[in-house]
Amino acid sequence: MPKEKVEIHPLTKDKWKDMVALFGEQGGYAGCWCMFWRLDRADFKKLRGGGTKEILHQMADKNQEAGLITYLNKKPVGWCSIGPRENYIALENSRILKRVDDKPVWSIVCFFVDKSARKQGLMTQMLSGAVSHAKKHGAKFVEGYPIDMQSEKLAGQKLNSYAGYMGIASAFREVGFVEAGRASETQLIMRYKIK
Repeated sequence: MPKEKVEIHPLTKDKWKDMVALFGEQGGYAGCWCMFWRLDRADFKKLRGGGTKEILHQMADKNQEAGLITYLNKKPVGWCSIGPRENYIALENSRILKRVDDKPVWSIVCFFVDKSARKQGLMTQMLSGAVSHAKKHGAKFVEGYPIDMQSEKLAGQKLNSYAGYMGIASAFREVGFVEAGRASETQLIMRYKIK
């Protein structure tokens, strides 16, 4: 875990400049601006880049709290997208990440960590912050869809590119999430029950 001071705050109007500084000109993962799961696929393809940035900007302007920004010594270094599952259109329509039951869940669909802050254990802190955020908003269950690097198929391999953008199963386990289903041999559906 980092020894530096870690703070986690919702993306609100006053934090928009920090979000732009974190995501840079490319918008996180190649113009996504964290809209991949929020929009249907046709709209995402059409709007990717400037359009997706504008949607996230409007959400911030309206203080809709589309996710959480993680700060390390007051510098924005991480992002975690969390919200009620029904707010993620593509997730709701996914054949692979289908609902495991009819319980109302909040979903964690994306992580982004600046290169300067990677490999410092931030994901577990971001997950704990996401659970706390969901609890404040009355959520009973939080779900995530991480890749399982301990699966037989991936054991001993290292993450490449942005393959872990939905999180790493070991970090979810560390925070207390349990497996609720499987999307594939390497991707889990994990759930945390808020008490």
